[in-house]
Amino acid sequence: MTTPVRSMLAATLLAALAGCSIVPKKEPLSLYAPDATVQADPAWPQVKWALQIPRPHASELLDSPRIVVRPADGELQVYHGAIWAEPTPDLVQDAVLRAFEDSGRIGGVARRGTGINGDYELMLDIRRFESDYAGGATPNANVEIVAKLVANRANAVVATRTLKQSAPAASTKVGDVSRAFDAALTAAVTDLVGWTLVEGEKYDRAHPVPASVKR
Repeated sequence: MTTPVRSMLAATLLAALAGCSIVPKKEPLSLYAPDATVQADPAWPQVKWALQIPRPHASELLDSPRIVVRPADGELQVYHGAIWAEPTPDLVQDAVLRAFEDSGRIGGVARRGTGINGDYELMLDIRRFESDYAGGATPNANVEIVAKLVANRANAVVATRTLKQSAPAASTKVGDVSRAFDAALTAAVTDLVGWTLVEGEKYDRAHPVPASVKR
């Protein structure tokens, strides 16, 4: 075989390989971030104590950026090509922290581990944070969070509550599902902030700190 023929065959082979790459193309990802916009209720008490918010607990499936969908009872999947901007526990923690800060009703609030002492801790367990069809043509955004308010000075659980909120999506599109999560998360966080302030203040008044103990 002559050199020119070899060169032509080599060029043809390279072109064929270039058109049939074995490296898979990356699937484009769309990032979504539910936005909980909480308006302070005038009935919420003004408190002087400080609150710590540890990172919420969640199952392995929820403790990730994956957007969970329940197409049928007993079946869980995730949306392809779409993820949350952060793992679900971080989204919830950020929303709760921001809601307390924006409320202007609390002496101080911070994540655990920031060096700020808290009179109370708000322990959160995320049970559901999923898109659920429930037999319908379009899904609902379902949020279920178990909250425990702990008084640090007594190492005692002050109160426990399960918060459940659901909001319908306008369509099956992930963007509409994300907007449904906006509504469900806003409602859940609003309930959570009001409940925490009321229960914490109730305990604080029933168990005043001795004058010799400084916060």
